[in-house]
Formats: sequence, structure tokens, C-alpha cells
Amino acid sequence: MILALLAIVAGFILLMWSADRFVDGAAATAKHAGMPPLLIGMVIVGFGTSAPEMVVSAMAALDGSPGLALGNAYGSNIANTGLILGATAIMIPLTVHSKIIHKELPLLLVITCVTAAFFWNGGLSRTESLILLAGFFGVIGWSIYSAIKSKGQGDEFEGELEDSLEEHAMPLGKALFWVVAGLVLLIVSSRLLVWGAVTIAHQLGVSDLIIGLTIVALGTSLPELAATVVAARKGQHDIAIGNVVGSNMFNLLAVVGIAGAIAPMPEVPAELIYRDWPMVMGLTIALFIFGFGFRGHQGRINRFEGAALLLAYVAYTSYLVYEITSKAAV
Repeated sequence: MILALLAIVAGFILLMWSADRFVDGAAATAKHAGMPPLLIGMVIVGFGTSAPEMVVSAMAALDGSPGLALGNAYGSNIANTGLILGATAIMIPLTVHSKIIHKELPLLLVITCVTAAFFWNGGLSRTESLILLAGFFGVIGWSIYSAIKSKGQGDEFEGELEDSLEEHAMPLGKALFWVVAGLVLLIVSSRLLVWGAVTIAHQLGVSDLIIGLTIVALGTSLPELAATVVAARKGQHDIAIGNVVGSNMFNLLAVVGIAGAIAPMPEVPAELIYRDWPMVMGLTIALFIFGFGFRGHQGRINRFEGAALLLAYVAYTSYLVYEITSKAAV
């Protein structure tokens, strides 16, 4: 148990550090290649901040732990919306200015419904997983189109991303080094984390799904937490919200899709459908209502709304912890 706990702690630390280096290196490399800031932010950075979830879920699927992969994806979305955006909005109320994020919010809502429809028959086939991956590449294509179309139109998101990229500028050689080194370390740290998480789940007698929803999901969401808080403190509200919205879409499409393509799941845990998906859906609806803005009002997440998101996360996680402790005590 102690060795597994140490593996999880070491895996988290290395995962956070390597993900940060990978994102910085990839963004700097793309900038040297002449890509527009908006495209870098929506595709490169968005993909990079979801890299921990993607690699961890792939490793879990390869190790025969699909529940851990699903828990990681759904738990990360719950942590992103409830914990990260909730806590950030309590400290610094967030306002949505970007037209691009206004388009992403309803898209995230649709994606959340589609993934649930695939699970409703009790399983996830390889065909359904490949459809999710096709949807992921479709979102990437839409992001590229939106970035090209919005270039130079003064979207707030573009200006904030340009400022952020200038802060993390680096020589091309160094950028390429961190792309390769960051990716290798992501794989190593993910392998370490998955081993520790599965070992603890077996020793406590709880499902891989529960461990994925709690410990693993929280750890793989730490890059989004750091990026969101830093962006909010700098007044880059659209980056703060855009990080979470983009990551949530990538988790549902790519993280679940990769895991299901590697190891199809003829039977998914029933609690994922009646307990975890409603939580994801409820938080997604709340994010849409708060962030989209209606009747001419600007989208925003104020302190009260942030507290509501955070309270929902705490209540949900407390219930899962209760399940873990009650089963461990038996």
C-alpha cells in the first residue's frame, strides 16, 4: 500500500511537471512555425492540457482497467467544472467575452448528451469509440476553421492567447526538446500513476471506476487548475474558461474514445450511468447557463455561482469518499 501511494504521489508530480513542459514546448514550436495564436491556444494548448487524461486512460485500457479510464474522463470533467471553475470564480469572478467560447458551450452540451447515448445500452463498442474519436478530430477541424476565420477580428480570446504565448517564448531547439522529453515523461508518469491507482483499488476492495473518479481525475486535472487560476489572476478570463471547456470536450471525445478503441467495453459500470453521468450533465448545463449569457446579458460566473459549482463538487466527492471508506472498513 505504501509503495502504491508513493507511486501515485510521484506520478502526479512528474505528470504535472511534464505536462507543463510539453504544452510550453508545443506552443512555442507552433509559434516558430508561424501558426496564429488563436489556433495554438485552441488546438495545441487545448490538446496538451488534456494529454495527461489521454495517456493515463490509454495506459489503463492497455492494463485491462477500463473503469479507471472512464472514471478519469468523467471525473476530470467534474473536477474541471466544479472544483477548478468553482474555486477560481470564488476568488475572481469570471466574464466571457469571446464569441468562440459562446459557440463552444452549446457544443460541449451536445457532446455530453451523445456520449451518454452510447453508454445507454450498457456498453461501449469499438465502433462507438471510433465515432467519438472522429468527433474529436471534427472538433479539431472546427477549431482550426474558427481560428482562421476569427484571425484579426479582435476576439478577446485571441488577444489573451497572444499575451500568454509571449510570456512563454523560447528558442526552437529548446521547444522541440521539451516536446519530446515532455511526452516521454508523460508516458512514464502515467504508467506509474495507473499502477499505483489500480493497486490501491484492489487493496481497498473498491472499483477502478471510483479510484478514477477521485484520485486519478483530481491529479490529471491539476494542469487545468494551474492554467485556469494563473489566467484568471492575470485577467485573462476567456483563457480561464476556454481551458476548461476545451478540456471537457477533449475528455469526452478523445479520452473515452481512445480507451474504448483500445479495449472495447461490453459492459460499463451501472453507476456510471445513474450516478456519474447525471453529475457531469448537471455541471455542464450549469456552466452553459452561467457562461453563455441570455437576453443580451454577458456570460459570467460570479462568486455565488462559483460557490454553487464548488459545493456540488464537494458533495459529490464526499459521497464517493464515503463509498471508499465504507467498503474499506468491511
